Amino acid sequence: MKQKEIRSDIAWATPKQVVIHGLDLCEDIVGKLDFGQMAFLQIFGRMPEQNELRMFNAMMVILVEHGITPSSLATRMTYCGAPESVQAAVAAGLLGLGSVFVGSLDNAARLLQESLPEGNDADLDISALASEIVASYRSRKEIIPGIGHPFHKPIDPRTPALFKVARETGFDGPYIRLMEALGREAERQANRALPVNVTGAMAAVASEMGISWRICRGLAVAARSVGLVGHILEEMRQPMAETLYLRIEHEAGAHLRPADQS
Repeated sequence: MKQKEIRSDIAWATPKQVVIHGLDLCEDIVGKLDFGQMAFLQIFGRMPEQNELRMFNAMMVILVEHGITPSSLATRMTYCGAPESVQAAVAAGLLGLGSVFVGSLDNAARLLQESLPEGNDADLDISALASEIVASYRSRKEIIPGIGHPFHKPIDPRTPALFKVARETGFDGPYIRLMEALGREAERQANRALPVNVTGAMAAVASEMGISWRICRGLAVAARSVGLVGHILEEMRQPMAETLYLRIEHEAGAHLRPADQS
C-alpha cells in the first residue's frame, strides 16, 4: 500500500532562507511584524486585518498574568528545586491549567460552538437556549465552563474589558450574546453571583473569530507562558518559593511535634 505523503504547509528552510506561510522570515517578518501579528499568522496562515489584530491581541494579553496563582506557584517551586531548567518550571505551571484556572477556555468554546453550530442566532431565542443549557448542567451538578470565579465577584473585570474591544472591532456577535445570557441565567437559577469569567469571555471572542474550540486551550497556554517566564525572573530577583516551602513545612507538621520543639 502506498504511504500517504508527509507534508507541512507552515514553513520551509534552506541553508540561506526560512519562509513561513509564504513570507521570508528575515526579509518580511523580522523587525516588521510584532508578536501578535506573528501569532495570528501562525494560527490563521495569513496576516490579520487591523480590527482582527486588535481583537486578537486583546484576547491574548488578558490572560498573561493573574498574580500568585497555583500555576505561578508551581513554576516558582519547580524553579526553586531545579534552577537549571527554566523550561521545566514553565511547563510545571502550564500543567496546572485546568477547569478552575485558565484551562476551561476550550470547554467554554466547545459549549458555545456546539450550541450555535452555524454561528447564527437569528432564528433562536438566546434566552431560552441559555435557560435550557444552564438547567442541563445544574441537573448533572456540573460547573458551566466560563461561568463563575473563585475570586472575582460579582463581576470579573476582564470580561467587560474584552467585550468592549469586541464591540469596537465588530466581533460582538451571537457567541458573545449567548455567553452573556448564560451568565445571567446561571445567576438567576443559582440565586448567587456567577459572573462570566475571563475564559468564558475569551471563548466567546475566539468563537467569533472562527477559532475552533479544539485549539482554544493552546491560546491560553501561549498567553500564560509569557507570564510564567515573568514569575521566574522575579523569583530570581525576589525569591519566595523557598520561604513558602520552609514555612509550609513548619506549619503543616507543627501539630505533630512535641510542644517544646514546635
